[in-house]
Amino acid sequence: MKPWESGIRKVTPYIPGEQPRISDIIKLNTNENPYPPSPAVEKVISGYPTETLRLYPDPACQVLVDAIAEYYGIGRDCVFVGIGSDDVLALSFLTFFNQELPILFPDITYSFYDVWAELYRIPFRRIPLDEGFAWHKEDYRIPNGGIVLANPNAPTGLYANLNDIEDVLSHNPDSIVIIDEAYIDFGGTSALPLLKKYDNLLIVQTFSKSRSLAGMRIGYAMGNPLLIRYLNDVKYSFNSYTMNRVTLEAGAAAIKDRDYFVQNCQNIIHTREESKKRLARLGFSFPDSMTNFIFASHEHIDAEELFTALKEHGIFVRHFGADRIKNYLRITIGLPQQMDTLFDFLASYIEKHA
Repeated sequence: MKPWESGIRKVTPYIPGEQPRISDIIKLNTNENPYPPSPAVEKVISGYPTETLRLYPDPACQVLVDAIAEYYGIGRDCVFVGIGSDDVLALSFLTFFNQELPILFPDITYSFYDVWAELYRIPFRRIPLDEGFAWHKEDYRIPNGGIVLANPNAPTGLYANLNDIEDVLSHNPDSIVIIDEAYIDFGGTSALPLLKKYDNLLIVQTFSKSRSLAGMRIGYAMGNPLLIRYLNDVKYSFNSYTMNRVTLEAGAAAIKDRDYFVQNCQNIIHTREESKKRLARLGFSFPDSMTNFIFASHEHIDAEELFTALKEHGIFVRHFGADRIKNYLRITIGLPQQMDTLFDFLASYIEKHA
C-alpha cells in the first residue's frame, strides 16, 4: 500500500446491470421500459432552443417540481428532485441518517443501500426476509437510526400493503422512514396518502421505469416541507446545479402526459401477467411480482447455467450471486415479441436439459 492510500475512503461499489455495446440483443437485465417516452418528450427535445444551453439551469428545478406537485396534488414545497432516484436516495442517506443507532433495511433488497451506508459511515443492520421473501412489520420495532424499505421490493418484486407500511411509521416516530417506490406504478398503492399523517415519511420515486426516461436520470422525493428543506440544504452544499435544462423541461412534459403513462403501464402489466403463466408452465417458481420484472427460479436447472445460455443466445437477464438468491434470475418485462423469443428459447433449452 502506498503511504497516501491510508487517507483514501475505500468502499465496495455497487455493480450496475450490464450495458452491452451491441445492439442485436434482447435486453431484459436492467428493468428499463421497452416502450419509448411520451411523444411530448420528443417534442421538447427536438424543438429545444440550444442557444439557451450557455445558461445554467434553474437550481430550484421549479418547472419540474411544479409539474410533479400538480400531478400528485401536493405543495411544491413537498417535492425534491435529483439525478435519478439513486441521487435522491444517496442525498437522503447523507441528510437523514446521522445517528449511532443502525439504520434498518431487508437483507434482500436494492443492493445500493449498504453501499451508501458504508460510503457515509452509517451503521446498518440487514433484517432477514422470510422464506417467501416477505418482510414483517414486527421486525422493525427495534431501536434504529432510520428505516429504508423498497415497495415493491427489488429484486423480489413483492409488494407490502399500506397497513404494514403505516405500522412501521407509527412504531418509529423518531426515525426517518424512506419508502423507495421505484416500481410502484406497476402494482400496489403508493404511500403518498400517509404523508399527511406522518412527518417522518419520505417517498422516493423515479422516471426511469414507468416513464421510460432511464437515460435522462430523473428522480424525486415527496415529504413534509421540513424534510424537503433539509434535503435541499444538503444538495446546495454538494452541487447546486444538479439537473440540466433539457431534462427539466422533458421531465415536466412526461409527467403531464397522463394518458400515455397509464397506457404504457397497463401494457407492461398485461405482458407481466402473461409471462407469469408461461414461466409457471415451464417449471419456474417466483414471488408474485408487482413490478416490471419477474424474479424466477427453475425447479431443475441452475440459474447461473441458464443465465449463461441465455446470454450466449443474445438474451440478457440479471443474475445475482448472493447465497439466498443465487438460483434466481431477474427477468425484465420487454415487448411482447421479445418475451416470445425468450420463452421459445427457454422451452427449447429446458426440454433438452431438464
